[in-house]
Amino acid sequence: MSYLFRREAPRSPLISAAELAAYGDLPRPTPHSEAELASLITLLTPPGSSGIETVTVGHSRDDASRAAAAAFAAAWKARGGTVLATATWPESAASWLRPATRLTTGLPDAWVMAAAPLGFAQLARRLRHSTDWDPARTYAFASLRDARLPALTGPNIIEGLRGATADGGTWEVHHG
Repeated sequence: MSYLFRREAPRSPLISAAELAAYGDLPRPTPHSEAELASLITLLTPPGSSGIETVTVGHSRDDASRAAAAAFAAAWKARGGTVLATATWPESAASWLRPATRLTTGLPDAWVMAAAPLGFAQLARRLRHSTDWDPARTYAFASLRDARLPALTGPNIIEGLRGATADGGTWEVHHG
């Protein structure tokens, strides 16, 4: 006797057009500030900590995100840290599996993101769906500080994500 079990197909992590429409136009990244970069470095290197040495940097393909990622990588290396890899992604793609895999290869101590909210939302859903990525070990530039981002990504997808504001402050996703 044989039994066939039908396994329910996994739900795609892609954000549907209907979901996108509910959130309106999301902002494009603006150039980072020196205060923002300094705050991000401080978040990764709090006094008395010795844990974060290796990072993987991810960024959207827009000019502001590229520049922010490059500035962070230079500052991180200048303080003796290691950048394991840099991964980029488009604002729209079929699955985001390739950049998600690039970001999680090498087991970094932390991830640093410079991105537009829409592309990052899509990527974050793929990261949680297909990898061991931990948003609580992820740090971001101010471009991802959008109150709509946690709702767009879905419950618990980016819980613990934190970042810097343009004026040198900080933010964190906590309970959505």
